[in-house]
Amino acid sequence: MQNWITDFMEQYGYIGIALIIALENVFPPIPSEIILPFGGFMTTYTSLTLPGVIIAATIGSVLGAVILYGIGLLIDVERLEKIVERWGHVLRIKKEDIHRVDAWFDKYGMWTVLFCRMVPLVRSLISIPAGMSNMKFGLFLLFTTIGTLIWNVILVCVGAALGASWESILHFMDVYSIVVYVILGIIVIGCIIWWIRRSKKQK
Repeated sequence: MQNWITDFMEQYGYIGIALIIALENVFPPIPSEIILPFGGFMTTYTSLTLPGVIIAATIGSVLGAVILYGIGLLIDVERLEKIVERWGHVLRIKKEDIHRVDAWFDKYGMWTVLFCRMVPLVRSLISIPAGMSNMKFGLFLLFTTIGTLIWNVILVCVGAALGASWESILHFMDVYSIVVYVILGIIVIGCIIWWIRRSKKQK
């Protein structure tokens, strides 16, 4: 996959970067950790510039995020309520739980979107709950763009600084991803334990 990504970027330049980053957002297994540093490296031996690569990558990221936001709008809270009505007793979920999560996202959603745009894998998927909670589109665009821009600037500039050794950042990004996934896993497990204990107390 890495060779296909780099070949595509070299062939189509800014448009290739924007398209492949948009695809990366919709299809997370395509790693931005390869796309962005290599884009930075390309500025050292092609006519591409750092600002141009960053802008192209940001446009692609926002486009992909908007697509997933739209998918979230189609799912929405009302559809989830219907699912809970039918399967909630199996999943141990009630309508109130959905409303509570929705209210939390309404209150902290913008900061969640901002932070998660710098977290591998989650950076793409966070757009779906943003759409589901009907987060104001203007705020979604603003915080998505800011978070994406920070992520893009860091990785593109590192790729440019490393030059032909740009692949050396991949090991660091793997470690970063593992640490993030472990932290997220602990948080999820903690939430599940809290949920189960609360359900037992209610019974």
